[in-house]
Order: sequence, then C-alpha cells, then structure tokens
Amino acid sequence: MKTPGVVFALATAVQAYTREGESVMIQQPVYYPFANVIENNHRQLVNNPLRLVDGHYEMDFEDFERKVVQNDVKLFILCSPHNPVSRVWKEWELRKAADICRKYDVIIVSDEIHSDFVFPGHKHTILASLGEEYADMVITCTAPSKTFNLAGLQTSNIFIPNHKLKRQFTDVMNSAAYNQCNMMGLAACQAAYEEGGPWLEELKSYLYDNYQYIKTFLEKRLPQIKLIEPEGTYLLWLDCRGLGLSESELEDLVVNKANLWLDRGAMFGKDGEGFERINIACPRKTLAQALEQLADAVGQLG
Repeated sequence: MKTPGVVFALATAVQAYTREGESVMIQQPVYYPFANVIENNHRQLVNNPLRLVDGHYEMDFEDFERKVVQNDVKLFILCSPHNPVSRVWKEWELRKAADICRKYDVIIVSDEIHSDFVFPGHKHTILASLGEEYADMVITCTAPSKTFNLAGLQTSNIFIPNHKLKRQFTDVMNSAAYNQCNMMGLAACQAAYEEGGPWLEELKSYLYDNYQYIKTFLEKRLPQIKLIEPEGTYLLWLDCRGLGLSESELEDLVVNKANLWLDRGAMFGKDGEGFERINIACPRKTLAQALEQLADAVGQLG
C-alpha cells in the first residue's frame, strides 16, 4: 500500500498496534521523528540505546530483551540501514532482534528507506525476507524519496503480509481520511524504479567518493573529529567529542563560526550528544567548502 511518507506510516503503525500509555521501543541515537510519533501519540517511549564499541555501533541484545519484558513493549521501530549511525545490520543481528520480538509478541516496523545506499563490502537484508515467521510480524517501509530525491511527491511503499495487521493499519489510515494516492507520485515512483538504475549506480559511486574525501580530510586536517565508518546511507555521523566542547559550544562552533547547517547529535536522543550528522549527497565542491569552513572554525578555538 501507499502512504504520503514513511513518517506518516510510523505514526499510523503506532496508532494501529498500540494504545495510549503502551510502550514502543526504538534504538537511539536514531532519526528523531521516531521519538516524535511515539510521544505525540501519548505512548511510552522505551530506548534500547546502541552501544559504541571501538568506533562501531552495536545492538545491546541483553538490554533489548530486558526492556521489552520490563515495559511490556508492544511495538519496535527498527531503522535499517540505521540513520544516523550508518549501520547496515547483518542478518544475524536482525534475526536475533526479531527472535526476541517473536518471543514476546512484539510487532516490528522496519524503516528500510535507505536500503538502496549500501557501501561496498556490506549487504542490506530485508528483515521480512528471513522467513514467513518474520514476515508475519513485520511492517516494511520503503520509498523512492531518498534514493531518487522524490520526497516532495509524497509516495512511500508499505508492505504488510499479515492480513490482520494490514487491516488494522488501513483502518487507521481511513480514519485519518487518507485513502487516495498522489498520482504524480505513483508515476514518478514507477519510472524511478524501472528506469533509474544506471543513474543510481552513478550516484552511489559519487557518494562513495565523497565519503572517501571526507574521511581523508578529517584524518589530515581535523583529527579531533572522528568519522564513524559508514556502512550505508548518505548521512555520516561525526564524533566531535574530541573537541572538548559542551553541546551549546559545539552548536555555536558549527552554526555561528563555521556557518554550517548540520544536524546536531542531540536531535537523535541523548545518546547523540557530542556528535553531528552531515549529509554528503551534494556536489564535491560544496562538501569541500563545508569542511574548509569547519576546519577554519576549529582552528580558531583557544
């Protein structure tokens, strides 16, 4: 089925599969609308924070299961690939998280909107593809909006194999008086998926080169800022804690001194404090200018 966006689908799922006061779990630092759709619908937000181990983020499965039980979690919203920490989850990680959810009857909404952006050496696994027992409990969300920059046409693809879950989801959409799709969005979506392959391959190559550019720049010019090695997406996660700045000082450095509009890590939850997210889906010239401005600003620190 179609929705005007993945965030709309997340909110619909929260309303369809939980009641006010019930618990929904996410893994921060994560895309901030995840928390918004939970709290704005008067549900209890439960955080299973990702662990940063030797510059690499991991799921904490012991904490995951403990919090599912302690909070009687009804719904888990998964970000795969993960935004902003750029993890492409391995099959065993997805299976282990899903098995915990199966054990306690937790429904999973899997946001896979960045699945087309995976760097060499990594492979995206569709959670619902692991078997019927998983597909039966998963709502998969994709869209052409990130891949082909079509967000303005408001078309996302929602896959719900379980008929009962699909009916519950549809009922909530109908109650919001959303039952007609954007025809231009549908046409653009079809055209992008059928004809956009060669363009996408060129884009991914360009993004990979941008990633290599920023990695080299930081190592040579800004060693205080550590790049969390990305496995996918075009949104890179910068560990700025080595600058020794408070949250307000870091924001002042980026916005007022470097004249940049990055996404401060705290937007993605408390676990993101001290980090910045940068979008590298831009011309190399723009990325180079941004990094030079950042380097100049850091150079002026006392």
